[in-house]
Amino acid sequence: MKQKNKASSPGTNYLLWLVGGIFLLALIVVAFFALMEASPLFPLQGCVGIVEIDGPIISKDIDATLLSDEVKGAETMAKEIASAKKRPEVKSILVIIDSPGGSVVGSKELYEALRKVGKPTVAYINELGASGGYYVAAGADYIVAQPDSITGSIGARATFVDLSGLFEKIGYSETTIKTGEMKDIGTYSRPMTAEERAVIEGIINESFQQFRSDIEKSRGGRLDRAEFQKILDARILSGRQAKRIGLVDYLGNKEFALQKAAALGNITAEKPPTCALSSSEERKGLFGRLFSEELGSIANRFLPKILYQ
Repeated sequence: MKQKNKASSPGTNYLLWLVGGIFLLALIVVAFFALMEASPLFPLQGCVGIVEIDGPIISKDIDATLLSDEVKGAETMAKEIASAKKRPEVKSILVIIDSPGGSVVGSKELYEALRKVGKPTVAYINELGASGGYYVAAGADYIVAQPDSITGSIGARATFVDLSGLFEKIGYSETTIKTGEMKDIGTYSRPMTAEERAVIEGIINESFQQFRSDIEKSRGGRLDRAEFQKILDARILSGRQAKRIGLVDYLGNKEFALQKAAALGNITAEKPPTCALSSSEERKGLFGRLFSEELGSIANRFLPKILYQ
């Protein structure tokens, strides 16, 4: 006699339902994330990496002290920009600049970091992006500036102090034992010789030519060459003047700069998501921890400032 097939046990049915349910759930999750990636309503399509350059540009970090907060150097910020290469969610980069410039080495390092990152970059000049601040901006694919911002100041300088007249009046004298005529070049205890001045001028002019060459390389056909030549006396410019010369691509605010960066990164969300490229939170000194941001803002109004008026 033929034996009848045995009915499946309840345990077997339960296992089949469990496996089927897990498989179905996995399909739903994959489909859900695929829709999120394609939809402008969700941030999984990517974000705009934000880098802020606020204040003078320095080469190395300055640690927080009792009286002062940490100051981030160009070397650290350049690494943060470069980190965007390995972050697939970062589709483009927006550099927000409020800087009068500073270190020649630091400015060049940030310029090169933007040129080499391999993703769309936008620089936004808020109130001040002059000298080294503009040098950094020139490394971006697109530059947005506030119409009334201060920029330009394309040049290099070095300042030396001669206190020999004061020393003579107070009876102070200083003797330097040196191995070469220019070993104490730039000392404050005597006037600079013509030969020493020529050496310093050679270094400054070399630095300036590098600055100029990098701007011409990065801005390309966007520059009005004749007008560009006129402003190589290192004069400052308004955002409007810089736009006419071709140093700036568009006059607008930070919101426009963010939207432009998002568009270049193919991010279509109405409010583009952003992500900080900073590797760590800024460390604050004792007073930075004691006082709130609001109190610091009020106190800052009474501190002396150098203004362009």
